[in-house]
Amino acid sequence: MNTHFFFNSLPIKYRSQYRDHYTYQNLVAIRGASMIFLLLNVIIRILYLVFPVSLTKAQNFPEFNFSNWVFIIVTPVFLIASNLFIVGFKGRKKATTGMSLLVFLFALYIIVCGMYSSFIATSDPSNALTLYLVALSLISVIFVFEYYETVLLLVAVEVFFTSLLFYSQTPATDMLYNQLISAILISGFYFTSRYFFTYKANYYLQVIETREKNSEIEKASEFKNQVLGMVAHDLRNPIAAVESIAMMMELDEVDEDMQDNINMMKASCVKARSIIDDLLEAAQNENIAVFETRNTDLNQWLNGIVNEWKLQQGNKVDVLFINTAGAVNALINHEKFHRVIDNLISNAVKFSKDRDRVDIRLSQQNNVVTIEVQDYGVGIPAAMLPEIFNQFSKAGRTGLRGEKSTGLGLSIVRQIVEKHKGSITVTSTEGQGSTFRIMLPAVSPF
Repeated sequence: MNTHFFFNSLPIKYRSQYRDHYTYQNLVAIRGASMIFLLLNVIIRILYLVFPVSLTKAQNFPEFNFSNWVFIIVTPVFLIASNLFIVGFKGRKKATTGMSLLVFLFALYIIVCGMYSSFIATSDPSNALTLYLVALSLISVIFVFEYYETVLLLVAVEVFFTSLLFYSQTPATDMLYNQLISAILISGFYFTSRYFFTYKANYYLQVIETREKNSEIEKASEFKNQVLGMVAHDLRNPIAAVESIAMMMELDEVDEDMQDNINMMKASCVKARSIIDDLLEAAQNENIAVFETRNTDLNQWLNGIVNEWKLQQGNKVDVLFINTAGAVNALINHEKFHRVIDNLISNAVKFSKDRDRVDIRLSQQNNVVTIEVQDYGVGIPAAMLPEIFNQFSKAGRTGLRGEKSTGLGLSIVRQIVEKHKGSITVTSTEGQGSTFRIMLPAVSPF
């Protein structure tokens, strides 16, 4: 959304919210600017008192002495009022007419102060226009005004400028020239002010639009997870029924062809259950904000998982555990992280030939624990590497022994690792194997 607001305001849908937003920013700007302006006047007053009159020539500028005291007395009023309004805004979160009036008066006050000070110092209105321009520029950049507020401010400024021209007894010709220059400066102020209003308004609208889209995405994701979990859960019953029928059929005497069909039915049920488990796991991991973790000795824990795999695999693939760090502890959820290691080892075995080796390495450097699962199999094509951690990844491949892939396993692995405040990466070379590297925060032993 990129709209110009030189002669209009925001759409009604966003107008009130944006007014609340920029009013608070204006109040903060008043507080900062009034503190700086007060400090400058106090310093000038101190210098005025410290240096001798013969140096300052203060007797030649009695108006300066008066105006300096006025600034010192009036500016704290804006400082106190802005602080009070800021406190009130934080409680109500709503802009009020009083807050807008304070901003308007402060902007007018700063412009008139600069204008009047320059008139006093030079007694020549034409020389005052430089400070006049500076004041207008600062106000247009720092504060945000609606277009009608800008117009009202310019009218008030022009009235004060004209009054000062009469006060300084400017000749008619010079007055005309100064008024023309003032009109040019005022026009510049208007467009500068509206330009910054447009810039800030568009930025605000982009932020709001992004928040709304993120909210819609979160709702859609939550709905998707609910539907996914419900569908996956409801599919269990018919699959279990099919599997029960297949088992009952095996109780009767069946020929070889029928047995093959029954085995295919059972294998399909096992595969379907595996897919459902992956779907439920993916949905569950997105909905769980925090895992319950325990301080765990990873040496003992990983060694137990490797021993389980040795029993499952027999002598097909040799799964080895290598510890290079001594005692290593991390906060992990045993059930979830067991799935991570199981999945990585399963993938490594899936793409390794018989009699190959899969290495599980554990190490620690400073406060980072590293777990590596390395195989020496077929490897992963470079084009697939950016996709392998995505849900329903197209990088899923059939294993060397015909194992199918759902495209969910590694995305679940990454979800679980990130829930543990860790990260996972992969390096691979075709024909040489792959290495999955998990990094977790280390903790002290019990």
